[in-house]
Amino acid sequence: MDLFSVFGNLLYGLGVALTPTNLTVAFVGLILGTAIGVLPGLGGTNGIALLLPLTFNLPPTSAIILLASVYWGALFGGAITSILFNIPGEPWSVATTFDGHPLAQQGKPGIALTAAFTSSFLGAAVSIVLFTFFAPPLAEWALRFGPPENFAVLLLAFATFTGLGGGDPAKALFMTGLGLLLSTVGFDIVSGQPRMNFGFVELQSGVSFIVIAIGLFGLGEIFLTVEEGLRLRGIAGRVGFRDLWEMWRMLPRFWATIVRGTILGFWIGVLPGTGATPASFMSYGLAKQFSKHPERFGKGEVEGVVAPETAAHAAGIGALLPMITLGIPGSPTAAVMLAGFFIWGLNPGALLFQTQREFVWGLIGSMYITNVLGVLIVLTMVPVFAAINRIPFGVLAPLIVILSSIGAFAVNNQVLDLWIMLGSGVLGYVFKKLKYPLAPLVVALVLGDMTEQALRQSLIMGQGSLLIFVTRPIALTFLLAGLFLFLLPLVRGLRGRRPRAPEPVTAG
Repeated sequence: MDLFSVFGNLLYGLGVALTPTNLTVAFVGLILGTAIGVLPGLGGTNGIALLLPLTFNLPPTSAIILLASVYWGALFGGAITSILFNIPGEPWSVATTFDGHPLAQQGKPGIALTAAFTSSFLGAAVSIVLFTFFAPPLAEWALRFGPPENFAVLLLAFATFTGLGGGDPAKALFMTGLGLLLSTVGFDIVSGQPRMNFGFVELQSGVSFIVIAIGLFGLGEIFLTVEEGLRLRGIAGRVGFRDLWEMWRMLPRFWATIVRGTILGFWIGVLPGTGATPASFMSYGLAKQFSKHPERFGKGEVEGVVAPETAAHAAGIGALLPMITLGIPGSPTAAVMLAGFFIWGLNPGALLFQTQREFVWGLIGSMYITNVLGVLIVLTMVPVFAAINRIPFGVLAPLIVILSSIGAFAVNNQVLDLWIMLGSGVLGYVFKKLKYPLAPLVVALVLGDMTEQALRQSLIMGQGSLLIFVTRPIALTFLLAGLFLFLLPLVRGLRGRRPRAPEPVTAG
């Protein structure tokens, strides 16, 4: 695809995104997403899981714009509670609390908020341009993939969650296995025979990943928050013209941090299974390392706000690239969004660019619009969003439970799904207490059918021989990369156990 085609498609996508319906959907999504991002513990992933059933009756383009806008809004909203309340609304906002809240305590909440929002806007804007020009060639390359290559890429996605997840790899493997096991409930995709339904007619169509996601993320988080007895004490903050002028005047000083954070964040976001959280921590660490005044970090340094926010938003955009082009989610939030593709009757992957032009380019066009809209909304409505945290949790929690129940029931109109949602909520609570990662389970549940289909088609192509994965270069490359990531935690463990050389004893 040449540059003129890309520009033509981009103009078409902007036209789709600027229709009154899609513009309204984007605005509503941003408001909802920012409110979700502000609420500690709820988060973008949980919010999208809860809102997914609301998209069933929307056209696919409007539906993906709504969910993507919720995602961008949650990215913006997480910074507000991090800076004003010292409570990260999102996991990727933890690094923002290190310097954002000290700045607010010093009487500069407007400066901290402006630094966060402006750097987020810049990081996202550059990443959207990269997305626009990288996505089409990647999709064209992905068209060369057959079942063996698809299976190898899916295996790499599972390996990424295990090798780069940062937690206990054994727990990630267990959760991946549990998700794959749940994905086998229903009909056998080749023979058409029912399996794993235990005599329940309702389970013959399988277990809905939306119901599981609502329970795991939504209800599980509510149970945890009830146990912790949420208490919030924050600093009142708003953004004035003086804050804007002062911050924008000093912003050129941080150009290297912004460029580094954007490239790093976009690259980490593209890697399957990583997302914005590791990007924000790495960007913060690098900014501190390269700073002339590292001693100021943690005490209210503006650069300590700019670095994580730039990388987090860049990663948020990058995470959608493998989802659209390869059908592999780049983050847990993208995994939940990917579930929506199947509900809307779309097959994620390279063919989307050829068969669903309005959907793909409408989404890309909406990224440009929502990024501008989002920064304007948060800059002007900080006091309103901060006030959400003063709503009693006793009012919010029942509302979220009712919305979750309606969403779960709407999937198949069967009561059994409500019990599955409740059971998933209890399991989500237990898993979080035991520090088991939830994202590998949901990813495996969403991608389980595709993985099984790719594996069985590959074996049919190879007449039952696994050598088909070795004789095809692209499949072999992805398999070796996946194997490396699977073994990475083992290598780290062995290096960590290596005995240190005794220190030389000095005389005297």
